Amino acid sequence: MAALGDNLSYLVNVIAAAGGLGTAAMGLVDATKAFRGGPSNIGFGHIERALEPFLAPLGAKSVAFGKAEVLQTLKANWLNGVPKADQKAKTKSLIHLGLTRGSAARLATAAGVDGKKLASLAQKTADGEQPTQDEVNVLGQFDAVLSAVLDTAYERADQQYRNASKFLAMLAATLLGGIGGWIIFDKTSIAYFTSSDFALSLLVGVIATPLAPIAKDLTTSLQTAVSAASALKR
Repeated sequence: MAALGDNLSYLVNVIAAAGGLGTAAMGLVDATKAFRGGPSNIGFGHIERALEPFLAPLGAKSVAFGKAEVLQTLKANWLNGVPKADQKAKTKSLIHLGLTRGSAARLATAAGVDGKKLASLAQKTADGEQPTQDEVNVLGQFDAVLSAVLDTAYERADQQYRNASKFLAMLAATLLGGIGGWIIFDKTSIAYFTSSDFALSLLVGVIATPLAPIAKDLTTSLQTAVSAASALKR
């Protein structure tokens, strides 16, 4: 029973240390965002590629924004972590601003809707005239397709960003774990890197990142188990 309590206490300490290492690694990765956005740039390519058919018709300059200006705005929102719902709404609004009679045909092709009706609606909107119900329906179809494209693009982009960030944090934690083990075990460079302590340090580093979010709850549960084991011992 004493051995069980000692083992649980050791396991609690290892988990707590691994959780702290994982948190430090994630903080280190997050700090690299100060350099031109760092990992925050990851994933935006999905958005750019998915929206290309809708942004290309805007050309060098549209009514308000051209393709380059729209992309700059979208990337600024992405890098700053604006809520996805707000980013999608802003994207749709900017594309609507670029909907003119000249761009309507290509935008209609991108969404697979009636180009003539969409162009007529754009012209009537510019002239302050009332569009027909058919033209309004075409705009609704255009918005539905655009919303689906935006949902797919932003979800894929967010997934890639989250996965890449976790992978970078795991690499940082593994590196920190190896260096930390070198310091703690006080080995010469060659002896340490060929020892089981080095393998253990790397293993702790690998599991540190996924363990960090649950480390506190896990250590609390194990501490309760240690207390129970101690009580049974008495």
